[in-house]
Amino acid sequence: MSVSLFRYVPLSLHAGIETIAAPLIMVGPLLLGLDQAAVVAGILLGALLLGLSLSLFSDRRVVPLTTHAEFDYVLALAAVVLGVGIGLGTGDVAATVFLVGVGVAQTALTASTRFSVPRGV
Repeated sequence: MSVSLFRYVPLSLHAGIETIAAPLIMVGPLLLGLDQAAVVAGILLGALLLGLSLSLFSDRRVVPLTTHAEFDYVLALAAVVLGVGIGLGTGDVAATVFLVGVGVAQTALTASTRFSVPRGV
């Protein structure tokens, strides 16, 4: 069984999910009343994700698809590390849950995405 069998999310859906999720990640810590460090981390992660997601809508790709996937995984890892670090540093468990959740969701989305474009597109 090939790993590609599990990649059922088309690239266009991946881009749409990231574009919608990015602003939610930015405002989530504010709406949840999380620590200032979590707010800064959420805004930073959300802004990076939004920029990365918008690069997928361009006809001329500035970021190659393999590099986009790698950036997605790095962003997910950063969210987890920031979540754990903020949790340990401030004791804000909700911030840890939020940021680690963002990292896990990003990893799941990236792992299940088909990073390919149909011929002629």
